[in-house]
Amino acid sequence: MKKLSQFILKLAGWKTVVMVDEPPKSVICVAPHTSNWDYPVGELSYWSLGRKSSFLMKKSWFFFPLNFVFKALGGVPVDRSKRTSVTDQMAVEFKNRERFHLAITPEGTRGLVQKWKMGFYHIAIKANVPIQIAYFDYAKKEMGIKAVFYPTGDEQADLKVIQAYYIGIKGRFPEKFNLN
Repeated sequence: MKKLSQFILKLAGWKTVVMVDEPPKSVICVAPHTSNWDYPVGELSYWSLGRKSSFLMKKSWFFFPLNFVFKALGGVPVDRSKRTSVTDQMAVEFKNRERFHLAITPEGTRGLVQKWKMGFYHIAIKANVPIQIAYFDYAKKEMGIKAVFYPTGDEQADLKVIQAYYIGIKGRFPEKFNLN
């Protein structure tokens, strides 16, 4: 999958830039998320590095035969009917796995949002794992990982540091990306 992903990205003119080593476990903060193309570009980029990431998906989508496809792609079913929060469910996932990388878009949607959702941060804090700062820059046709950030527990101060990594990054639709 690594070589095929590298070939497809090269053919499409994309490059992958990684400035840090991958920790054994992490939440991957992926931004800006402005297009449906972000998922395939992100997966191909991560696969081209020989890495595997996971993503959250409603448990109701995990039915035969789609459950095999979603699990193979890294889908993690989230049961919203449970009394436990998604944060608690993901903390258990991190605890039960030797290696686990959960990709989350802080905007939560491809549309313009006024404020980032902090689930990615709370999961990292609860699971006691770092946050990889991943980005899509459509202007440069580049997907990459800029840093591994260790949250301090000061949410507002940490958010300012995390968002600073995204200054100058252009999503497919830049007008839909807001650093708030």
